[in-house]
Amino acid sequence: MNISFYIAKRYLISKKSHNAVNIISWVAICGVIVATMATVCTLSVFNGFQSLVSGMFSSFDPELKIVPVEGKVFDPATAQFIEVYSLPEIATVSESLEDNVLVRYRDKQVPAVIKGVSDNFGEQIRIEDILIDGKFMLKDEIHNYANPGIALANTLGINAAFIYPMEIYAPKRKAQVNLANPVSAFNSDYAYIGGVFMVNQPVYDENYMIVSIELAREMLDYENEVSSLEIKLKDGVDINGVQKNIRRILGENYQVKNRYEQQEEAFKMINIEKWVSFLVLCFILLIACFNVIGSITMLIVEKQADIVTLHNMGADNSLIFRIFLFEGWIIIFLGIVLGIVLGYLLCIGQQYFGWIKMGTEGFFSVDAYPVMIETGDLLMVLMSGLIIGFLIVLYPVRYFMKKNV
Repeated sequence: MNISFYIAKRYLISKKSHNAVNIISWVAICGVIVATMATVCTLSVFNGFQSLVSGMFSSFDPELKIVPVEGKVFDPATAQFIEVYSLPEIATVSESLEDNVLVRYRDKQVPAVIKGVSDNFGEQIRIEDILIDGKFMLKDEIHNYANPGIALANTLGINAAFIYPMEIYAPKRKAQVNLANPVSAFNSDYAYIGGVFMVNQPVYDENYMIVSIELAREMLDYENEVSSLEIKLKDGVDINGVQKNIRRILGENYQVKNRYEQQEEAFKMINIEKWVSFLVLCFILLIACFNVIGSITMLIVEKQADIVTLHNMGADNSLIFRIFLFEGWIIIFLGIVLGIVLGYLLCIGQQYFGWIKMGTEGFFSVDAYPVMIETGDLLMVLMSGLIIGFLIVLYPVRYFMKKNV
């Protein structure tokens, strides 16, 4: 065994002549434990929120979405898209046409985003998971139906039980506004209320209304154009591989987005907050590691007689330097490892028991703070803590050794 490491380990666990040295050593370890545990828990909470947001969006967003690089719409019947439709990994392809409209019900009116979808839209997403009122319908033999988001429905003061239709207005694409009769510049139609959905995301709940793509094309003056193609893949398929293959087929004129890329801004914001929090917590860990300097300084003063004895036995200054260096590193290592273990156990307990609540029950989509532990984060915390601790101990030990030895 390395003699300097052995002596450093004995110094850590042995009783000192001054009890304050023992207390300061364990206070230093506890400080590193708390800082490390806070870092693990914070990163896990951000992972939990990212997973929660991803689950919310996945109820509405397709696995893959094809949109044009330039322009609002495109023709989905070209040879390129026919080749895409024939890919064996694809289960269903749903057409979608989106644009801004004005929705009116009785004396209330509000701008909204009309999302026209094809009949197989129900196969594309788990519509039953987000429907909270009524029945999801696009059309029947006589009437058109619209399915608004929960916040949009509340703004209009409607629900699925209402029997009167909504009025939908959209500007004509090729018409000029006649100031004498401005209404002539708009297409208008009626749609009865089918169902009301809730995704727990304002961008959808406050603005979107799902209708049949035939109604959307009629309102927006399109024939067979779409604004996007939404793709559902077969189970067990490599999404990234299919995405690359579709990009190769379509070329540079189209974007093929997965769920993360469809909501890039939301996930980017979560990641920025996560890494900023990580940097702040690393700074707190840095401050906690300064406690180790005080512990090592007092230990050097405490062990002056031992240092003289070691010198008389033939030990050089480098061996004595390594003893106190290992002493600081052991304190840092113990604190980080114990902090990671306790943080991991705390996160597991939060997952199963939900100790820490979000606030008023039923007000949020989840009652307790969501957490998700990732091995990469634990390794990153371990490596960052060890690097910070090892570097912060190196110079002070060298300095105090020169002053006291």
